[in-house]
Amino acid sequence: MLLAELEIFHSRQAQPTRRVALGHIVLPVEPAPGLGGILLGAVVAKHARELSDDDLMGLRHLIREVGDGRRIIQPRMRNRYQVDRHGLTSSVHRLIGEGDEMSFEFADRGGDLAQVLGAIYAVERVDQQHRAPIADVLISALRWKGPIGPALVAFLAGAQSSSLAALADPRAWALDRLGFPESEKDPSSREVARRYCQQMRTVHPDHGGAHEDASAAIRELAEARRILTKA
Repeated sequence: MLLAELEIFHSRQAQPTRRVALGHIVLPVEPAPGLGGILLGAVVAKHARELSDDDLMGLRHLIREVGDGRRIIQPRMRNRYQVDRHGLTSSVHRLIGEGDEMSFEFADRGGDLAQVLGAIYAVERVDQQHRAPIADVLISALRWKGPIGPALVAFLAGAQSSSLAALADPRAWALDRLGFPESEKDPSSREVARRYCQQMRTVHPDHGGAHEDASAAIRELAEARRILTKA
């Protein structure tokens, strides 16, 4: 199942005048950063690691400007962002869901800088209210040095779980993870704490929980409690 998609048009690397444009985009961003924000962050994380320190500094400034909704004078960072796609090559990046698992599909035909710039300019396609949190995700993605997978998803989402359910509807996932019935939509902080303690007893190895699953389960329970008790 397609969860998010980003199509970037760019010049071939051998061309002296480099251009970037956007094509078909599917970027769900609610609740922010949403699955669309995760895909943009993954594109940035994958392609930024080989860029120079000067480029990374320039990208941080650009991300902040786009997140703030400022007008970006072109060309910027040796590339011109434009609407016209004539003569450009495309790369398509996708976030795919299968059950409760997610994976990335990258089709890279351009240089690293062009891919990162395309992901950044895609933020302009979402509502202004969502741009700042997505910009924060892209800033974090610039620092990522690990593999592109579940750990990156959790890092970008600021969560202890990288499951599809947790990212698509965090509150519903948290209620289910702590064992609340479907009829309970707004439990009190006291009830959340009580459910948390109950669930912790069932997963902790000292109370019979499986050792190999305990660490992940404990992190998920803590994340569910955080979601339901945050202001």
